[in-house]
Amino acid sequence: MRMGRQALVSASILAAAVLAVAAFTLRDTPSQDAGGGAGHVHGAGAASPDSARPVRLSSEAARRIGVTYATVVRRAQPASVRLVGTITYDETRLHSVNPKIEGWVERLYVDFTGAPVRAGQPLLELYSPMLVSAQEELLLARRLVADAGAGGSERAAATARELLESARRRLRYWDVSAADIARIEERGTPQRTFALRSPRGGVVVEKLAVEGTRIMPGMDIYRIADLSTVWVEGEVYEKDLGRVSVGQAAHITLDAYPGEMFHGRVQYVYPTVSPESRTGRVRVAVPNPGQRLMPGMYANLVVEGAPGAAVLAVPRSAVHFTGERALVFVREADGALVPHVVTTGYAEGEWIEIRSGVSEGEQVVSSANFLIDAESNMGSALDAYPDVEAHGAEGSPAAGGSTSPARSADPRSAAPAPAVDPHAGH
Repeated sequence: MRMGRQALVSASILAAAVLAVAAFTLRDTPSQDAGGGAGHVHGAGAASPDSARPVRLSSEAARRIGVTYATVVRRAQPASVRLVGTITYDETRLHSVNPKIEGWVERLYVDFTGAPVRAGQPLLELYSPMLVSAQEELLLARRLVADAGAGGSERAAATARELLESARRRLRYWDVSAADIARIEERGTPQRTFALRSPRGGVVVEKLAVEGTRIMPGMDIYRIADLSTVWVEGEVYEKDLGRVSVGQAAHITLDAYPGEMFHGRVQYVYPTVSPESRTGRVRVAVPNPGQRLMPGMYANLVVEGAPGAAVLAVPRSAVHFTGERALVFVREADGALVPHVVTTGYAEGEWIEIRSGVSEGEQVVSSANFLIDAESNMGSALDAYPDVEAHGAEGSPAAGGSTSPARSADPRSAAPAPAVDPHAGH
């Protein structure tokens, strides 16, 4: 019974305390109806973007929140643009090998991808019944020429020569070399298979046939790339596209060869921008002696340009971007930090161009901008309350000052809490 009575008393005390706090809160909140809504200012809690006001900091407060300053300087725009890219094949040096006649692969001379080949080197042996028939026509036309020359008429000899030339031309159209045609004529018998030869030197980057494969006209069998020159395709940020043009010198470095640098020139600037990465592409042609530059490698590029005109610049950390504007806080002669809306330009490294809003030689805040901007907007927001006097950073708790006198002068803020009767719930 005694423990139950104590629990009942404790619950009564807690309920009385809640009621007292609620009554005090209602008494302390001004009515919206009294005085036409006095004491309630709509939108006062958020300062307008243009309502930031100067901030004054004591040296101790500036040191405590880490405020540093920088000078607005005039410096030349950087001449170079740094890119990342990938080594690819020179598309003008790629060649596909495909026969113009139907046949079967009897033998592969180049039987793996990556094999180096020379111009004119045999790639495979091809058997084609149509080639056998064309050889027989060639040999027949050659015998007709010999017979017409021995005792025939001039007209018959001319016709035989036309037939012979037609048979030779037909074989050449099927990529049979002139040397192979001459050997057939000397031997006097058809050749069962023919060698399909490489049209140029390079490296086999694709092979699509094996021994016994039936080949149709136009079917790609090999893809050969000449790697004596390669392309480096670099990704350029959209903001840098205006600083890259055809003919500029480019220097390439690769992780595979530390300390070495390869040189080329910008050959082409692609006319499109990727909507996903917001980057454009540039092509740099680079000589590749020894084929040390391999397609697929990553590369770092520096494209050299003419130095730009000198512009005003500040450290990147000095500019505070709010989403709607860019701010810098300029330090006046009396120590006040005055917010200036600025127009920014090109950014490179630790510096950013300022096109308007500040002058050369002015001191700007280069760190703790977010805290100062918050203090500036807070002071503007407090001006919206009639019963609160806005103070600068020196009077704020963050700067080690006291709270607003207007808040301390409110008699309700100093009123003691009403006494709680422990037996009020009975």
